[in-house]
Amino acid sequence: MHDRNDHPVISRRGLLVGAGVLAGSLVVPGMANADTKFPMPTGSDLNVLITGDAGTGEAGQRAVAAAAKQIYQAERIELAVGLGDNIYEDGAESVDDDEFSTKFEQPNAGIDVPWLMVLGNHDCSGIFPGSGGNPSKGDHEVGYHQRSRRWYMPSRYYQVALPASGTPLVEFFALDTVPVASTVMQTDPNYAWDGPYMRQQRQWLDRALGASRATWKIVLTHHPYRNNGKHGNAGAYDGVTTGDYMSGKHLQELFEQVVVGRADYILSGHDHTLQILDTALKSKGTQQIICGAAAKKGDGSSKVTNPSFWQDFSSLGFMVAKIRGTALTLDAYTVDPATSTARLAYTHHRPR
Repeated sequence: MHDRNDHPVISRRGLLVGAGVLAGSLVVPGMANADTKFPMPTGSDLNVLITGDAGTGEAGQRAVAAAAKQIYQAERIELAVGLGDNIYEDGAESVDDDEFSTKFEQPNAGIDVPWLMVLGNHDCSGIFPGSGGNPSKGDHEVGYHQRSRRWYMPSRYYQVALPASGTPLVEFFALDTVPVASTVMQTDPNYAWDGPYMRQQRQWLDRALGASRATWKIVLTHHPYRNNGKHGNAGAYDGVTTGDYMSGKHLQELFEQVVVGRADYILSGHDHTLQILDTALKSKGTQQIICGAAAKKGDGSSKVTNPSFWQDFSSLGFMVAKIRGTALTLDAYTVDPATSTARLAYTHHRPR
């Protein structure tokens, strides 16, 4: 199955190159594929590194990556997640852009696992950095999937069920939220809030969530549904409540009509903070996590409108999800940028 731009969309039971399983051997010279990419996990439990808004290539990112590498080695992490804004400030200019190396490969060298990546507003910058006004620019990051052992983005939106055989322990649904949360109006009709691309993505997500047999269902996005940081909740991003784009009101509709009550977690970045929110009761079991402090940190400001278990609005950091059949545990780490060391700040345990 393909989207409008002929990008492959992964079915729950399908096997794609990045899943690490193919019948026979397919080698494309100069490109990563099933034989060269880091393999997807196959075990009955899974530890996942969660990062977001990482791609600066600067000291903050390097400090977080160095701290995360220590936890990766200690906790037997087999998968990582990058929640958008992968290439600051304007996104990649081509699949050969050297910023893939300086802002992803080099900082994360040694964390040798597949990284499930999603697009952020800075990855799709238009005239203004971070505007999200040129979604097609994200195709460079999709193309980079064929160039990297660790970067996993076979399409602008996709799903990955693990393990790939049998009943999955967890299924990840990676979304592209940029077209419905940009700070400018989309001028390409394909990427309009009600255009073909978003309609197809919504239809895919609805079918995929409905068909999933996974014990845990986790939606990966850049823009959050609920958020106590400065950007606020979808539908009122940055205090804007009107218009089809900046407010994120159509993304709010997508969350509430398709995701809430069907996914266990929404993992998002965008806000440069760390938040483990207590949203499951009001959101039919769907819990919102914000993890966008892998390179930039908040200034301590917040717009608290949602109950929380724990939140930090002024530290660099990352999280680790320990996914088991009977429970999912989230460990939140803050990072000292001067020493590149991680401190376990909070642990949240959720039984199945």
